[in-house]
Amino acid sequence: MSSDQSSETVASVRQFLSDVRTQVGKVVVGQDVVVERTLIALLTGGHLLLQGVPGLAKTLLVSVLSRCVALDFARIQFTIDLLPADILGAEILDQRTGDFRTRTGPIFTNLLLADEINRAAPRVQGALLEAMQERKVTIGDETFRLPAPFLVIATQNPVEQAGTFELPEAQLDRFMLCHRLHYPTLSEEQTILQRNLQLGVTRQDGGAVVQSEFDVLSDGPCGDMEQLILAMESVNKVHVSDLFINHVIQLIQATREHKDLDLGCSPRAGIALTRAARARALIHGRDYVTPDDLLALAEDVILHRIRLCYEAVADGRTSAEVLNELLAAQLS
Repeated sequence: MSSDQSSETVASVRQFLSDVRTQVGKVVVGQDVVVERTLIALLTGGHLLLQGVPGLAKTLLVSVLSRCVALDFARIQFTIDLLPADILGAEILDQRTGDFRTRTGPIFTNLLLADEINRAAPRVQGALLEAMQERKVTIGDETFRLPAPFLVIATQNPVEQAGTFELPEAQLDRFMLCHRLHYPTLSEEQTILQRNLQLGVTRQDGGAVVQSEFDVLSDGPCGDMEQLILAMESVNKVHVSDLFINHVIQLIQATREHKDLDLGCSPRAGIALTRAARARALIHGRDYVTPDDLLALAEDVILHRIRLCYEAVADGRTSAEVLNELLAAQLS
């Protein structure tokens, strides 16, 4: 590839990512960081866990993103009575022929929203997370590869714990990022209400339906699958210095040695932090990572992978406080 072609590709990728963020912003207000994290997960093939109370546009965001990038989208509402076959699929007896045929489940998509994942029983969580790791599903005697790309965005309510099954540490570790959503600011909420007041009524089938935010996005996708692939390939060309790698290694090692932590990070956390930093650099128009990428992503990559010891909890310490101390020590 010539240098001219390379520069054209880079410009095309950056324009594509900018267009996606702009188009999502037409519908979702004040969630720029969440949009960035979602794009990072998509570009790196990692999975994303979103923690936030209901009503913060988590479902809307994922739905709009899938339409912006022209990806197949599926949503599963996790409940206590959900079975693994409801997600993966099952063999069904054909009454006419007497043979079994395979019915694939909703997991066979590009972008899967696992809504309230902690409401499902552990065996259902395990079935989903195994597919996330291996990107294939076994139904009966057959093994099926999942579509490419394949991304799981799971949500959970951090407040309501009745009737839920907390994800164990080994399963949490499979999520590349865990982002915590917060309430919008006053100005953002004002914009949300003003936009909602502009929604109308859609006539259909002799009746009418009141529009929602899901009906706002009428523009076509920002690009096709080829542009997404080029963006994914561009992530791997972002330069990572030896100094940055050393910062990551020292930070991960420090989580294993801190006196207030019972559980530190595995090497998977360092891999996730480096890959996510590459994608964030590309989204921000750089071909190299900086310490700012590490600082911005450390909470989402590390916080769900560490656990305080009993004494630290009794003293009122938090995981975020410990992480901030470690970051200050590593980058001082």
